[in-house]
Amino acid sequence: MVPLKDENPIHITPIVTYILIGLNFLIFLIELMLSPDQLNSFFHLFAVVPEELTASFNGISVHQPVPEFFTLFSSQFLHASFIHVGFNMLFLWIFGNNIEEELGSIKFIGFYLICGVLAALSQYLLATESAIPSLGASGAIAGVMGAYILKFPQVRILTVIPIGIFPYIVRVPAFLFLGFWFVQQAFSGISMLEVQTAVGMDSGGVAYWAHAGGFVFGALFVQIFGLFSRTSESENSVVDW
Repeated sequence: MVPLKDENPIHITPIVTYILIGLNFLIFLIELMLSPDQLNSFFHLFAVVPEELTASFNGISVHQPVPEFFTLFSSQFLHASFIHVGFNMLFLWIFGNNIEEELGSIKFIGFYLICGVLAALSQYLLATESAIPSLGASGAIAGVMGAYILKFPQVRILTVIPIGIFPYIVRVPAFLFLGFWFVQQAFSGISMLEVQTAVGMDSGGVAYWAHAGGFVFGALFVQIFGLFSRTSESENSVVDW
């Protein structure tokens, strides 16, 4: 399922969401200008390389100019292909603006980055000695989606469902769209564990556990820390029995 838009208007200019989208596309354009060898070095410098992160946690120098802990943040702005960055930014554009409005811009950027760090660590723990770089904004965006499903479960998402060669456009509630997405990520992650493949870390591929981890942490944060600072008009409405 591919989301096209949500039926959830905002009343602010979501400047942080726009900046994040712009930065991700800008850095991807920089990647396109690099030669294959330069790009490989760029990824090893700014993406999460599990074996190097493990070494740094153990106090062993990996002789990199960028501290390994910093890659938990910088990796969130790197992408491996047009499809990778395109789909990530589509999801951020659809779901990020409403969460930014609810949290406020300052809280939102902190929430986004922390979800991204914890999502990367969720994937890292599955293959701590892998030499394959892990990168992408999906973990952070999954955190935004975890917050969205709690705050706006009934909001309709205009969605494309490909059936054979025909695309069908339907309106589905957010809890159904995002719930299906989360179950898909978790199931795929478990399936890959069963064949002893650490997806996105050991053999390359999709970091399903980063997606699932980001989603869970995003949902937990808004619950535990009460990050939503205001209630929506619908939540303010009461029924007089």
